[in-house]
Amino acid sequence: MSSLPLVAVVGRPNVGKSTLVNRMVGRRMAVVEAKAGVTRDRREIPAKWNEREFIVVDTGGWELSPQDELVADIRGQAEVAIATADVIVFVVDVQTGVTADDAGVVDMLRQATVPVLVAANKVDGSKHDYLVADLWSVGLGEPVGVSALHGRGSGDLMDRIIKLLPAKTDIGDESPVATLAILGRPNVGKSTLLNQLAGEERVLVSPIAGTTRDPIDMLVDMDGEPFRIVDTAGIRRRSGSVDKGADYYAVMRARKAVAEADVALLIIDGHEGATFQDQRLAQEVADAGAGLVILANKWDEADIEEREETLSSIGDRLAFAHWAPVLTMSAKTGSKVGRIGGAVRLSLENRRKRIPTGELNRLIRQWQQMHPPPVRKGRRPKILYAVQSGVEPPEIVLFVSGGELAADYLRYLEGKVREHDDYTATPVWITPRSRQTQLRRN
Repeated sequence: MSSLPLVAVVGRPNVGKSTLVNRMVGRRMAVVEAKAGVTRDRREIPAKWNEREFIVVDTGGWELSPQDELVADIRGQAEVAIATADVIVFVVDVQTGVTADDAGVVDMLRQATVPVLVAANKVDGSKHDYLVADLWSVGLGEPVGVSALHGRGSGDLMDRIIKLLPAKTDIGDESPVATLAILGRPNVGKSTLLNQLAGEERVLVSPIAGTTRDPIDMLVDMDGEPFRIVDTAGIRRRSGSVDKGADYYAVMRARKAVAEADVALLIIDGHEGATFQDQRLAQEVADAGAGLVILANKWDEADIEEREETLSSIGDRLAFAHWAPVLTMSAKTGSKVGRIGGAVRLSLENRRKRIPTGELNRLIRQWQQMHPPPVRKGRRPKILYAVQSGVEPPEIVLFVSGGELAADYLRYLEGKVREHDDYTATPVWITPRSRQTQLRRN
C-alpha cells in the first residue's frame, strides 16, 4: 500500500467536497454535480503542495439519518476514511450554516485522534467573510474560509494541511506496479470483485446500476505481488441519458482508465452472456493495446444452459479477441477468483516479449513462401523487411512493396506469430508500411 499520508475530505452531502478535492489536486478528478449523492465511494487521489506529496481521500456525504441502504453504505465509507486518515478536512457550507447532519459529523470528529481542519466553503467573496467566524462554535479549532469553486483561500488551506501532516520519512524507491482495470456493464459485479481481491468492503456494492461513478484506485496484493487496480463505472450503451452530467464524466474516466491500463479484466454476466456492449468494451481494450482477461462471473448461480450460452456468446461476439483467456468465477463467494493473478502475470509477461530482428525476418520469409499475399488490383504485395518496433503490446512493422496487404493476410501473419510463441492475453499489432510511403517521407 502507499506510504504517503492520507488527507480525508468529509462532510454532509452537497457542501462542495468534490469541488474542493479537485482544487486540492489541481485537476478535475472527482465527479461534481449539483445534487447530493454523486460521490458514493471513498476515492484516493495523489496530490502535491510545496514539494510535499500526500493522498487526498474524497468521500461521499455523511448523513445523520440515512434513508436507504445505499446512503448508509456511503456514510460507512466516509467513516472508514476518517478512521484511516492522517489529517481530516471537514467541509461546511458557510452560506447554509451548521445543520443537523453537520452536527453529527462534528460529534464523530471530536473522537478523532488526528488533526481536524474546518474548511468554511462557499466564501465566494468578501461579503461572506463574516460567516467564517460562526464556525468557531463547532469546537474544532480555527476555520479556514475557502471558495472551492473559485479557489479563494485554497492556498491557505493547503498550507495548513501541510503543517499538520506527519513527519516525512525516507521510503526509498518504490517499484512500479502494473495497473489493472476492472471493466464491464453496470451491475455485473465489478465492485464485488474488487472487494474480494482487497479482502475488505472497499467499494460500495448495490443492486442499483451505476453505484460506482468515479474510478476507484487501490493497491491489492495477489499472490504476494502488488497490483494497482481501478474499479471503473459501468459503461452503458450510448444514449441521451449518458451524454450529460455525472454519468457522462464517469464513463469518460472509465475510458481513460482503459487507456492507462496494462491489463483489463472484462467481467461478463454468467446469466446473460456477452452482449454488444461487452463487444465494444473488448474492442476498446484491444485498440488501446492493453492485455485482456475475460471473467465469466456469477458462474455458481448460472444453470447449465446459461453457462453454455455464455461461453458460446463469448466465442461469437469476442472472436476478434480469441487470444484472451476466459475464466469462470464467482466474485460474490470468491470461487476461482484466485486464478486471476496467474492470468494477469501471464499477460504481463507475454506483452513484453520480443522477437529478434534476424529471427523475425526468417520467419516472415518462411510464412510468405508458404502462403504468398493475394494479388490485389493486379499486383502482388511483397514483404521486404520486418522489425518489432515495440512491446506492451508487441508491435511488428512490415515494410511492403508492390501494393497493400489485405486485412485477412495480416490476420494470417498474426496467427503464425502466435503459433511461434505464446501471446495469450495480449494483442499483437502488425502494421504494414509501403516502400513508396517511406521513400516519400525521406
